[in-house]
Amino acid sequence: MLLYFSTWSEVEQYLQRSRTIVVPIGSNEQHGPTGLLGTDWMCPEIICRHAEQQADILVAPTFNIGMAQHHLGFAGTISLRPSTFIAAIVDWTRSLARHGFEKILFLNGHGGNIASIEAAFSELYAESSFAGRRAGFAMKLTNWWDLEGVNDLAKEMFPTGHGAHATPSEIAVTQYAYAHAIKHADYSPRIAPSGPIREALDFRARFPDGRMGSDPNQATPEKGRALVELAATSLVKELAAFGAEKVPG
Repeated sequence: MLLYFSTWSEVEQYLQRSRTIVVPIGSNEQHGPTGLLGTDWMCPEIICRHAEQQADILVAPTFNIGMAQHHLGFAGTISLRPSTFIAAIVDWTRSLARHGFEKILFLNGHGGNIASIEAAFSELYAESSFAGRRAGFAMKLTNWWDLEGVNDLAKEMFPTGHGAHATPSEIAVTQYAYAHAIKHADYSPRIAPSGPIREALDFRARFPDGRMGSDPNQATPEKGRALVELAATSLVKELAAFGAEKVPG
């Protein structure tokens, strides 16, 4: 079930049988010469769309702009400041909790979001802690590549040249879902360099074509399909376990 294709009364009915919701969250940023700018929000959205076809789960609208300041040296990247990103997550979560959602899982597609999402969770929990009351809801952050079995499958598919950014696994997922948008390029070197992530000009100088340690030419739609199908099944299990988690007291 997709929240944005539902009416308010249908959401009220869903809340009678479940208090759990998943929010796909990512970023709009460069992914090298062949990676789509939307890769990091598309991947969790694709997986969530497949998962909701398998089970009675509710998928929120995709949070598609994240914390990507280090990619601003490349055209098309859009970033929020960490403070803006945190404030937006806080308001999204408060809105969902206001309606009665008690378990809110953020399925993340961008490593650069992790610190800010966790900081947003801390802000929300701190409100209740300082007030001496229970929050009434719980949040969970899951990166799609950390879903059960997904990392192992990616390592099997891409034993070398997987890297940390513009990876063949994430490119494969978008190729599977959007075959009409597949891009091609000859990479030199085949496997990109690796290094630290700092600010935008430093990133552009270290990684001139936008890749980090990766060889995206290994991606295929068939590999993307296998990753999506496994990730969707694992997400359904993770949501069920999170939803069944008992609140003490």
